[in-house]
Amino acid sequence: MSNKIKEIWAAGKPVINGWCSIGNPFVAEIMAGQGYDSVTVDMQHGALDYSDLLPMLQAMKGSGPALMARVPWRDPAQIMKALDAGAMGIICPMINSRAEAEEFVSYLRYPPLGQRSFGPTRAGFAMPGYSVAVNDEVLAWAMIETADGMANLAEIAETPGLDGIYVGPSDLTLGTQNGRLAPALDRQEPEMIALIKEIAQVSRDKGVKCCLHCLTPEYAAQAIAWGYDMVTVGADARFLAAAASASVQTWRELTGN
Repeated sequence: MSNKIKEIWAAGKPVINGWCSIGNPFVAEIMAGQGYDSVTVDMQHGALDYSDLLPMLQAMKGSGPALMARVPWRDPAQIMKALDAGAMGIICPMINSRAEAEEFVSYLRYPPLGQRSFGPTRAGFAMPGYSVAVNDEVLAWAMIETADGMANLAEIAETPGLDGIYVGPSDLTLGTQNGRLAPALDRQEPEMIALIKEIAQVSRDKGVKCCLHCLTPEYAAQAIAWGYDMVTVGADARFLAAAASASVQTWRELTGN
């Protein structure tokens, strides 16, 4: 039941996380085989649901990365089923207060630390000996994406049992800039970089990890220099679109069509 992400951090190294938004086990298997330390299945904005999540986790298990899921909302049913399917980390969107963070964390932990119901249907087979000891291995990530989330960042980061702060730059931009800036990753605006750096600093001060969702490996490397412990780089759908587009464009240039 050990969590590879925690092992990497214990060695003093950062983590690179892959991202799956296409609901297909073969695509997930391909992503998991590329050398990521961890891979997250996106149940919030991805084109998939629980019936896709479980076989995707099965397909990725043999490749070795730590497996996580981003759930659609702070919903105990979705969170607990993702854990029972074998996810070893949960990313929860739109955490705006300490109370919401406490509620979220409680859904990931078995009593007495939380209120997770015991019934690891697939996890129990995938990880022999699965028990309440998993409380110490499952990672709870709170997404900071709004003005309220930023205002309450320090209190959220102090939540007992919360392992990390996950930054989604697109929603963070929408939530803090009053529509002045379009949503996008890899922000270059000084005011957005200042917020991204602030989250890293507060996370360090409060003793939790932080992760930034990035578009390019170059920006992700910069995020590590800013103090981030984990970075998500790209996503399956983006990689597919970019490679296909580049291939078509090159052919048209070479043939003059």
